[in-house]
Formats: sequence, structure tokens, C-alpha cells
Amino acid sequence: MNTQLWLSLLWQQRVIAVVRSGRLEQGIQMAKAVAAGGIQLIEVTWNSDRAPELIAQLRAELPQCWIGAGTLLTVAQQQEAIAAGAQFLFTPHVDISMIKTAAEQEIPLVAGALSPTEIVQAWQAGAASVKVFPIEAMGGVAYIQALRAPLSNIPLIPTGGITLENTPAFLQAGAISVGLSSDLFPKTALLQENWEAIALRAKNLIQRTQHNQQNPLKP
Repeated sequence: MNTQLWLSLLWQQRVIAVVRSGRLEQGIQMAKAVAAGGIQLIEVTWNSDRAPELIAQLRAELPQCWIGAGTLLTVAQQQEAIAAGAQFLFTPHVDISMIKTAAEQEIPLVAGALSPTEIVQAWQAGAASVKVFPIEAMGGVAYIQALRAPLSNIPLIPTGGITLENTPAFLQAGAISVGLSSDLFPKTALLQENWEAIALRAKNLIQRTQHNQQNPLKP
């Protein structure tokens, strides 16, 4: 998947579900629940239980979705994720070697950055887009608005504190997409294995994004 296709997917989907699970079977059910609610971009964090196996199984069972790997820290982890079938990659930091390795294999890599300097470095190195994390700790929507003024050509994906309620505001502020984890998967629903409730949250989230269809990378 080249960068243009990746950006097109982000603009169409607007939401990435981040699955972080301590049990393989739970991770499978979490992903299936958000997929049932209409979310098609699903990131599996590398610190999930048996992440490579989880990615491979989701690729087989959710052919309508794009399954990626996140929280990748090294080139070795990145290569293992790709071998497992990951279709996109997220890192919490800027690693030039990881960005270039992913680009050579035409796998979109979203580098994590916080400051304008880090964001520009990641983009110039070839990142397919840039994750701004932790966004809520840096001022939330206001920080994205401030970044977008000088960096309007760089596709930004805020994570860390994104909720169903504030997603529309982030998209209106110019984020090409957002990543959600804890608010999409409430602890109570996970403990009760209430997958229908999670699917409903995913569906509600998708409905909240339908009024935000202006591509932030287009003038």
C-alpha cells in the first residue's frame, strides 16, 4: 500500500481503533466488535498478547478491514509485524531507519511525534503520516489547530485522550484521522465481554464522523 492509498483510506475512514489486549481471544473479540460497528482500520499494539498471531488471525477473519501493528520500537519488531501480515505500522517515536525500511517495503508507517520539529523530521524522512501523541496532555484540539497553521501539508493523527465526544472537534480542527483505544473499549464492557456495547460505540463514532468529510490536505 503506497502513501497515497493510505491517505485516501484515512480520509475515508477517519477513525482507527487501537486494540490493546492481555489475552489473544479478547483481542480477537475487540477487533470483531469494532468491525461490526463499521470501523475498518484496526491497529493491534505490539504489547498485546501474542500480537503476531492476533494480527494474522484478524487478517484472515476480517478481510473487509485493514489490520496494522502499533507500539513498534525496533526494526526487528517492525519486520516481524510485516511478516505477520500487518498492513500499516505505528511507532510512538521518530526512528529514521524504521521509516525508511517501511517505505522500501511500501508499508505505511505512522511515526509518533509531539513537537513541530519532530513532526517535520518524521514527514521529511518519509513517514506516511504523523501520530501526535499524547494529544490531550498538550492541549487537545487547540494544539492540533496550532500545528495545522504552519504544517497544513502534513497529515496528522492525534491519539491519547481521544473520545467519541471530541472526535468531531479534532477532525474539524484538521486531523486527517484519530486513534481511539480506552474510550472505544470501556473497562466495564471488556470485563463483561459486552461486545454488542462496543460495536454500538463504534457505530456511534462512525456516525459522528460523517459530517466531517472535507479532506484537510486539500485547500
